[in-house]
Amino acid sequence: RYEPTWGSLDARPLPAWFDEAKFGVFIHWGVFSVPSFGSEWFWWYWQKEKRAPYVKFMEANYPPGFSYEDFGPLFTAEFFDPNQWADILKASGAKYVVLTSKHHEGFTLWGSKYSWNWNAVDVGPKRDLVAELATSVRNRTDLHFGLYHSLFEWFNPLFLEDATNVFKTRKFPTSKSLPELYELVTKYQPEIIWSDGDGNAPDTYWNSTGFLAWLYNDSPVRDTVVTNDRWGVGSICTHGGFYTCSDRYNPGHLLPHKWENCMTIDKKSWGYRRNAQLDDYLTIEDLVKQLVETVSCGGNLLMNIGPTHDGRIAVIFEERLRQMGAWLKVNGEAIYGTKPWKAQNDTVTPEVWYTFSPKEGKVNAIFLNWPVSGTLELGEPQAKLGETQVKLVGYKELLKWVALGEKGIVIALPQLTPQQLPCQWGWTLQLTDVN
Repeated sequence: RYEPTWGSLDARPLPAWFDEAKFGVFIHWGVFSVPSFGSEWFWWYWQKEKRAPYVKFMEANYPPGFSYEDFGPLFTAEFFDPNQWADILKASGAKYVVLTSKHHEGFTLWGSKYSWNWNAVDVGPKRDLVAELATSVRNRTDLHFGLYHSLFEWFNPLFLEDATNVFKTRKFPTSKSLPELYELVTKYQPEIIWSDGDGNAPDTYWNSTGFLAWLYNDSPVRDTVVTNDRWGVGSICTHGGFYTCSDRYNPGHLLPHKWENCMTIDKKSWGYRRNAQLDDYLTIEDLVKQLVETVSCGGNLLMNIGPTHDGRIAVIFEERLRQMGAWLKVNGEAIYGTKPWKAQNDTVTPEVWYTFSPKEGKVNAIFLNWPVSGTLELGEPQAKLGETQVKLVGYKELLKWVALGEKGIVIALPQLTPQQLPCQWGWTLQLTDVN
């Protein structure tokens, strides 16, 4: 049994499915999806920081005295079709999904008995959005279902009172945050608890180790659940399950601990933004590059979309997800279930990243630029004459190659028209029998 100490909890092995999955989809959805302007931090930027664009937006579009709470009934979700969402998630090639069950605004997407009249069953959609998505994902896909939960809430009076007392009192975690977490786990049995928002309070204030000990010892998901590292000030990148370290974290080199790169297709926001321009969205080339770099360095990619207040996944997000799925359909064997190789990227040719498939003993070299010369030089693999074989994934014939001294190999790529290429945006060479 795990003790409620970081020493004990950090020794828990991460369930194997998470490292094998490599790719998940993050969904930021809530009352912030109603103004859908600027950022999911809308309430904070408008009311607390009084940032000019937010103040002007409200003055121009809403009557005087309109409060953030008044957005609640406008969060309607009338087009929310959880089956359609599940089908898009499946088509993306993702192996897990993480839904924001509650962001820093405190509004819960399930009918929490600890969030009276500020939840999706009492206000707005009048539906349990967490339950509906969980059911569809489990019935229609093999994705692991996960939930994001914010520990703190910007304007909750109990939290503000505890903060004024320099967190010597613990009214908020004992009456709100912790009961919600227990409720989420027992009711929906998520296989990921993605914690966030420590409110500058230590993990002792949140009783994070006590909750995690219960989660790992006695909860209904104790054998399969994975957690991240955001459990109070000082825990990020140090304690918990996998490390996130920071948003959009992509170190570019191998890390000794399992980690995740959580990032957004909309470069400027996690929630939906009506004022986004096409240029604000990452291209599929950008996203494939992020995935390949992340996985080669031992990480998982958690790619975020923000649905609209009425429950739609905007067409641009759907397209990116389906494009990623099309790419993974061809190149998935170089991603799923792989391990980092001795080299992460090539020393001679830029934009070449390596993974290793342990079961097949294959080295995968994923290259993001098709060379004009028709030959690709790799500085890292040591080829063996008469033994090493090189295959382009999605192309049937073996490729010709020559070794370069001690280390290195030049590979002749097939001459293909754009229509004949196995995929776009990046290609995989599989090398067998290399030293």
